Amino acid sequence: MAENQPSRAKTALRRELLAARRALSDDALRTAARALSRSALALPELAGARTVAAYVSIGSEPGTRELLDALRAAGKDVLLPVLLPDNDLDWAAYEGPGSLAGVAHPGKMRLLEPAGPRLGPDAVSGADAVLLPGLAVDRRGMRLGRGGGSYDRVLERLERAGAHPALVVLLYDDEVVARVPEEPHDHPVRAVATPSGVVRFSS
Repeated sequence: MAENQPSRAKTALRRELLAARRALSDDALRTAARALSRSALALPELAGARTVAAYVSIGSEPGTRELLDALRAAGKDVLLPVLLPDNDLDWAAYEGPGSLAGVAHPGKMRLLEPAGPRLGPDAVSGADAVLLPGLAVDRRGMRLGRGGGSYDRVLERLERAGAHPALVVLLYDDEVVARVPEEPHDHPVRAVATPSGVVRFSS
């Protein structure tokens, strides 16, 4: 089946954004991760959350490891995803860096996943805030993901459950853009945290 126009535009934009991330130096990645953690922790939605669904960054993604430890140190319950064979996500608790295990999924980058008991895909519905990976967010709060569909399923699951956690995307500064291509299944987010601060939306 041929890609529709928004889908083709997303593919081209993803390629451009991923190339920019790959060009970042190790020092730039470390500096951005520290600043991103400070920005995200300043969000009232995270400060007031009891449970935060987050993720472990890989490669040149905006770094989350420092943020995960800071959330846990602040007494939050932190849930991390476990990728299932059909690209859906199960969840397990983050119990510190030693609770993560490297997992090789066929055809994908090696992921760091929590090694503890699985809580089921519906566990995300109990989160007060959900941190979403992405490649860009536009000024309307529309998010461009990587195209795997895992987080589209998460957002659909939250909607079916009538759950309304704060949706926050973690990005680099130049990934907040004027507009991203939009499809009917896309959901707006409440805020984006970048190394230089927070951008909020009305959703």
